[in-house]
This record gives sequence, C-alpha cells and structure tokens, in this order.
Amino acid sequence: MRFLTLLLIYYLTACIVTLIAYAIDKSAARQGNRRISEKTLQLMALFGGWPGALLAQQWLRHKTQKQSFRLVFWAMVLVNVFVVVVLAYYFF
Repeated sequence: MRFLTLLLIYYLTACIVTLIAYAIDKSAARQGNRRISEKTLQLMALFGGWPGALLAQQWLRHKTQKQSFRLVFWAMVLVNVFVVVVLAYYFF
C-alpha cells in the first residue's frame, strides 16, 4: 500500500511539473524567448509526467503538429507504462 501511495504522489507531482513546463514553453514560443528543449519535455514524459504533457498538449494546443515529437512522446509513454507494470508486478 505504501508503494501505491508513493507512486500516486510521484505521478501527480510529475504531471503538474510537466504541465507547467509545457505552459512555460508555449508562452516562450509565443514571445520568441528561449524555449524548453524537446528533449527535456520528452524526458519529463518518460519519468512519469506524460499525463500532464497530454493534458497540456490538448489544453494549450502545444506540440501537437510535429509528428516526430508525437512519435517519440508516445514511445516515452509506452516505456513508462511498461516500467510501472513491471514494478507493480514485483511489488504486488
């Protein structure tokens, strides 16, 4: 049970941080300022922030057109889900 609670807290935090990062990047893009790299955004998705990234992509209409980014994003989601399933198997 403790593992599940920690996992939930981790995911919620990662989602919020990632959503904020997307919002900052979208704002920077509009203003022509320095952007958050795609690599950083992808790593945030890989490490559990993908639900927040998915929400940000829809709400902000950000990073939805570039097909190569979307392909890597979904690969990061699959890897993350796979790791969580494996961890859950070993902890439960």
